[in-house]
Amino acid sequence: MRRGTFVIGIDFGTDSVRAVVADARNGELAGASVAPYPRWAQGLYCDARAHRFRQHPLDYLHAMEASIRAALGQAGSDIAANVRGIAVDTTGSTPVLADAKGRPLALCPRFEEDPDAMFILWKDHTAVAEAARINSVARTWGGVDYTKYEGGVYSSEWFWAKVLHVIETNPAVARAAVTVLEHCDWIPAVLTGTDDLRQIRRSRCAAGHKAMWHPEFDGYPSNEFLATLNPRLPALKATLGSQTWTADVPFGTISPGWAATLGVPDDAVVAVGAFDAHVGAVGGNIQPNRLLKVMGTSTCDMLVVPKTGAPEVLVAGICGQVDGSILPGAVGYEAGQSAFGDVFAWFKQLLSWPLLAILPALPGAGHSLRTTLADVTLADAAIERIIPELERAAAEIPPARSSVLALDWLNGRRTPDADQRLKGAIVGLDLGTDAPRIYRALVEGIAFGSRAIVERFRSEGLRIDGIIGVGGVARKSPLTMQVLSDVLDMTVEVRAGEQPVALGAAMFAATAAGLHATVEDAQRAMSPGTEARYLPDATRARLYDALYRDYVALGSFVERELTQ
Repeated sequence: MRRGTFVIGIDFGTDSVRAVVADARNGELAGASVAPYPRWAQGLYCDARAHRFRQHPLDYLHAMEASIRAALGQAGSDIAANVRGIAVDTTGSTPVLADAKGRPLALCPRFEEDPDAMFILWKDHTAVAEAARINSVARTWGGVDYTKYEGGVYSSEWFWAKVLHVIETNPAVARAAVTVLEHCDWIPAVLTGTDDLRQIRRSRCAAGHKAMWHPEFDGYPSNEFLATLNPRLPALKATLGSQTWTADVPFGTISPGWAATLGVPDDAVVAVGAFDAHVGAVGGNIQPNRLLKVMGTSTCDMLVVPKTGAPEVLVAGICGQVDGSILPGAVGYEAGQSAFGDVFAWFKQLLSWPLLAILPALPGAGHSLRTTLADVTLADAAIERIIPELERAAAEIPPARSSVLALDWLNGRRTPDADQRLKGAIVGLDLGTDAPRIYRALVEGIAFGSRAIVERFRSEGLRIDGIIGVGGVARKSPLTMQVLSDVLDMTVEVRAGEQPVALGAAMFAATAAGLHATVEDAQRAMSPGTEARYLPDATRARLYDALYRDYVALGSFVERELTQ
């Protein structure tokens, strides 16, 4: 084994942290581990009814340490001693208000139980009204429309809307805040021991896609624009600097404390952070003009277009376009759906209610329903079978124009044209409708949502030649992938590998550490390849053309009724 060929990729997901130890020569994993967020698992600091989803910074620190140590434990001390680079990705936009040293306010004693002092998770939709104000001001204030590179529609899921909501609703947190940090910027600062705000290398991916940063603006929106929204914003903006960095660039070297804690060399390079979907696109070996869908609880859809010297194509209604946010030297376009795997999770929870609410209360249930082998209740076992059995039964149902139709906006609409006020819908129900038919309609609904994204890109002049799928849903649901191929009338390739996003982080770590000259070189050396291809069926594709028109009509009706 050649000295110094190993890197660590750390992927902060919605529910847990995944860490992999990878050989930069070939991408082979020497160790991998997942650690859940303990407070998040208990449902603390969240209120789904109010669309509030917050995560405590200690969850990130504790789970990160546990996952890295476990992955390195699998790899062995000889490999740990040969780690050259570390890179992280996170969900986003997931900002936190922080003090003058970049410390999240929830780590201060007076704010340790205040959700507004914690990280505001990507799926938090408490800032719908603030996003609407940002959009209104951007169009009416008389200056530059700073949303132009954000798809022209600013979302409640993004940086400034969330900051604006907290500082206007929580005066104590607003007074204590000196700066704002994205999760993907805070973790590299922690690992390198950086507590000087001027030394924090802010992610171009995060700033460009979610905070309206662009070279044309010499950085972030002007003080005049931000002050129109709230007079506190210019002071917070001043701490961000005006420069951003791509994720192939070193943030710094690991601090002595973290090097000792993890058992890695004290000269290991820590890369600039980025968002999970963009890093996952690299881990999924994204190619120009191929739409890569990171399919998890939601989707993020990534497209890279090499720079040619021609004017940059502005695409309306997406989640931003940023030079270098995915691959340096190419414009990265982001779109996505606010609910994807979450749609299936919701349906599973809905069907599980009788098992969870009724069976445990039956006389003697506590004893008779418990198996002696695995200490798992029969109810738990049944719940785990719900989605696989629905998948099997739904795959046998042929699509039909008169079947159930579902609208996939159960968590609002991200793309095209973000609007978190919108809701999902299921129509066409009758007394013959059963659970597998509803499940199939949900699968078709999320595929129709994907088609709306593809059609928006194409209508704005960008070419899409095929689909790449990565993530849990892509590998676990053949029905979803086949329906997606039929609805889009395109080949869908599913990339191999258990942890494509964490592997993408490892590719960036290898590049930042100098083990590969470019991200593309790292992809060629470390990508695991393709494990499945789904080809469209011409007959089903024609049928889905008609059903898609019904989907569009249903969406127009729901949007009109909810927003008038």
